[in-house]
Amino acid sequence: MSKLLSQNIESLAEFLAHALELEVESAERYRELADNMRVHNNPEVSELFRKLAHYGDTHAAEVEQRAAGFELPYISPWDFKWSCPEAPESPCMEDAHYMMTKCQALELALHNEIRGRDFYAQVANGSSDPAVREAAAEMAAEEDTHVNMLREWVAREACVTEKRPLDLDPPHMPE
Repeated sequence: MSKLLSQNIESLAEFLAHALELEVESAERYRELADNMRVHNNPEVSELFRKLAHYGDTHAAEVEQRAAGFELPYISPWDFKWSCPEAPESPCMEDAHYMMTKCQALELALHNEIRGRDFYAQVANGSSDPAVREAAAEMAAEEDTHVNMLREWVAREACVTEKRPLDLDPPHMPE
């Protein structure tokens, strides 16, 4: 398990603010990837990313329900307590390629769900606040169900580690 938490989270409101941002950012990123795949005529992967965005939206709504009655603190993007520049469950744009296969997209999603689960587990193990530990442990367990679902999906697709196909006509970005 890689270190995804830069410092401990010590209040339930702060934890819920982190969890909400993690889920919202993940859903937004998957939507961006779905749009990119659609533009590049990769409808199967676009649809997969759209489905993953929907799961993120659903999870964000669950966090919002859990946060009802709390005044969540505003946290500047540079003050989030994850150790990576992006939220742990957000796919990096560099990891996506317009020619990626469904299996590559599933592997990317699996990687992100593992990072999300590990982030919540690290919060649960590091906080001194029992309410934070309990909420984070519940969310880590929920993320673990997502990890298992994606592992089963990868197995159903009979995915094998694939190399990115050679792009004989790569897109060129004007400088």
